[in-house]
Amino acid sequence: MRFLALWLILLAASNVACADDTVFKVGLTTRDFIPAKPYDWRSAKAHALRAIIWYPAAADAREETQWIGPPILPFFGAGRAARDAEPAAGPRHPLILLSHGFGGTASDLAWLGAALAAHGFIVVAVNHPGNNGLEDYTVEGYSLMWLRATNLSAVIDALLDDKAFGSQIDPARIGAAGHSLGGYTVIAVAGGVTDPARIEAFCRSPAADALCAPPPAVLDLRQKSLLRLNSDPDFRQRYSKAGNSYRDERVRAVFAMAPGLGPAFIPESLGQIPIPVAIVTGSADEVVPPASSAEALGKAIPHATLKLFPHAGHFVFFGTCTAVGRVFIRAGCGDPDGTDRDAVHAETIRLALEFFTANLR
Repeated sequence: MRFLALWLILLAASNVACADDTVFKVGLTTRDFIPAKPYDWRSAKAHALRAIIWYPAAADAREETQWIGPPILPFFGAGRAARDAEPAAGPRHPLILLSHGFGGTASDLAWLGAALAAHGFIVVAVNHPGNNGLEDYTVEGYSLMWLRATNLSAVIDALLDDKAFGSQIDPARIGAAGHSLGGYTVIAVAGGVTDPARIEAFCRSPAADALCAPPPAVLDLRQKSLLRLNSDPDFRQRYSKAGNSYRDERVRAVFAMAPGLGPAFIPESLGQIPIPVAIVTGSADEVVPPASSAEALGKAIPHATLKLFPHAGHFVFFGTCTAVGRVFIRAGCGDPDGTDRDAVHAETIRLALEFFTANLR
């Protein structure tokens, strides 16, 4: 049944094709990108931007169902793709960057990456240093969140120089999409400027919500960050760069799913974002309540649209869970009553395809 559900998602997406209505086989490969030094790795052990790439593949590519988690008992479905398949011949393709949420991985949005690739987009998702599920979290990975935007810019540089994909990408058609803290990241790439003091003020105000009650692991990182700010001049200097703009002008449209940390953005910077922004979220988001983030961002950004999925929670934008996933990853696999995760995915894919096709011409 889960295999059928995943196939129906991609089938539904195939009704909304890219500009020339071509539907491709999907290729899948990985890269470790190493930006030119110096680069702020945020104390991560792995000094590489580990990425997954989905891309239009040749017609004879042999797709297989992809899974996330242990090979025998996976947790999530990840669409269908052919590993290391030959890229499709033809004109250059638009590029979409994907940004995962706090502590996530590049594979979290595989369901979206594979669907976009089937409609002519090259899609790359990166593991953010110091804040991903493949290695230990670091204080810098938590605290210097605006530097996530530099990861996306570095991946653009690397892919445009890549021997296999550089000639396949149209550099004039680049977009980005992200979930949760990844949604914050793509809005930073669009021009939103961060002021960490605004979050502290928000959480002391009567408007404080679930955003101000993070889990114990995040509270521990917050306390360690405060200690570093008081004792480490180098860390203070890096932290002081929060107010810089990390806008990458090559990115022409962004799609944010349940974007986090809305109160951290300086309102004037949101009002100056020059590119189209699409925001989707669940009306019952228990982690990032819509009022303080998605809805507030939708009102503040001039070219933004907002779609609320009734009853849906924060993790509806994770992959479709297997029976094993529902047992072992209850938070990530649990949806409020009345939520059809597969239906939300299908509609999100449709919206993303329409949005990027219209704005990356």
